[in-house]
Amino acid sequence: MKILVTGGAGFIGSNFIYYMLEKYPDYKIVCLDKLTYAGNLSTLKKAMENPNFKFIKGDISDRKFIYDLFEKEKFDIVINFAAESHVDRSIENPEIFLQTNVIGTQVLMDASRKTGVKRYHQVSTDEVYGDLPLDRPDLFFTEETPIHTSSPYSASKAAADLLVLAYHRTYQLPVTISRCSNNYGPYHFPEKLIPLMIIRALNNQTLPVYGDGKNIRDWLYVKDHCIAIDKIIHKGKEGEVYNIGGHNEKTNLEVVKTILKELNKPEELITFVKDRPGHDRRYAIDPTKIKNELGWEPTTTFEEGIKKTIKWYLENKQWWEEIISGEYQNYYEKMYGNR
Repeated sequence: MKILVTGGAGFIGSNFIYYMLEKYPDYKIVCLDKLTYAGNLSTLKKAMENPNFKFIKGDISDRKFIYDLFEKEKFDIVINFAAESHVDRSIENPEIFLQTNVIGTQVLMDASRKTGVKRYHQVSTDEVYGDLPLDRPDLFFTEETPIHTSSPYSASKAAADLLVLAYHRTYQLPVTISRCSNNYGPYHFPEKLIPLMIIRALNNQTLPVYGDGKNIRDWLYVKDHCIAIDKIIHKGKEGEVYNIGGHNEKTNLEVVKTILKELNKPEELITFVKDRPGHDRRYAIDPTKIKNELGWEPTTTFEEGIKKTIKWYLENKQWWEEIISGEYQNYYEKMYGNR
């Protein structure tokens, strides 16, 4: 079995590669990544030592390159993690999100059709559903929830999802889609909420929280997500969407306070900054379908997962220090400095 993992030098993709190499020692895993700002080759350092792993640098929207790669490698399964995914960046520059998230998806599916790929899996997000009201804790996103996007990022992911389902109906491409809640864990790029707060707290810097901090997210430990995708690509029904949720709803402020408590840092480090435009209030996923059909449910509580995550960042300082010593510092000032 040969699997292509696009975007595998990023956060979730790299965790998935390590999970698959350990679980399926006879599978061949090829990682394709453009190595843009969030792709970090040092993340895959240990995977490089595995003879069944290969890394290729490239752009999923480069049609000739992708066609040549698929003809040469003859993949059985394609899993598309490759995406521009940071909402703030999509507000600053929407075009690159459409190029990667929509055109890139189309190119991958065209190549999959040409070469007889047995399963094309699209990794999507719960953000395509928009948000839920804070005063209705009884409401959850299901696979039947209408798409209602709030940012250029989520709109680009929703467009890709619709294209994937259209390719299944029009061309009978064997596809599946997963929509997950917010992931956290090792190798999470430092601009995202949890690693950003861990790193700034370790450095005794202020912790910027958007608006009133009451926005709610459903947190999913990244290994649980990897297990779910493994089940979907092997046993999921073609043409279906599966929601993957953690049943760990927390306000952003709760998350930040939990991190400060674990690190024994004062809550006075928290500072509230001007809210993001179109900031979704609450995400919450109902994962009943994947539980009933594939037997998956999350096994890591937020309390366990956040401890593991903080421990990883404490033990892997070199990894994130190398990232934030570069361009990221300028980006941080640009996004938060004037709020």
